[in-house]
Amino acid sequence: QVQVDESGGGSVQAGGSLRLSCTISGRTFSLYAIAWFRSTPGKEREIVSTINSNGGATWYQNSVKGRFTISRDNAKDTVYLQMNSLKPEDTAVYYCAVGKTAYSSNRYGDYNDWGQGTQVTVSS
Repeated sequence: QVQVDESGGGSVQAGGSLRLSCTISGRTFSLYAIAWFRSTPGKEREIVSTINSNGGATWYQNSVKGRFTISRDNAKDTVYLQMNSLKPEDTAVYYCAVGKTAYSSNRYGDYNDWGQGTQVTVSS
């Protein structure tokens, strides 16, 4: 059984930082791309960042480029999302998702195991 566990969310003021972690068990972590998505009420879940299986390729949504950094530690079966210079518009539930292949994708349907999400709240 695949388990995807996010942690690290919380409440910060604008300009602050948080680091999200996602630990995955039940799949061979190093074989699959990972993505972070986020969701706010009334909006579709949007992709934030992706990383391929070996960590050599990353992608970021334009609104987080230069502020967020995705990384992975395949020895620990964990992926991270370092979020700096946070803005109120970053407030959302953040989800970690495991891809179907080693290659990153921006498509929701290319990810088939999801965590329960972790809340990030940024106040102005």
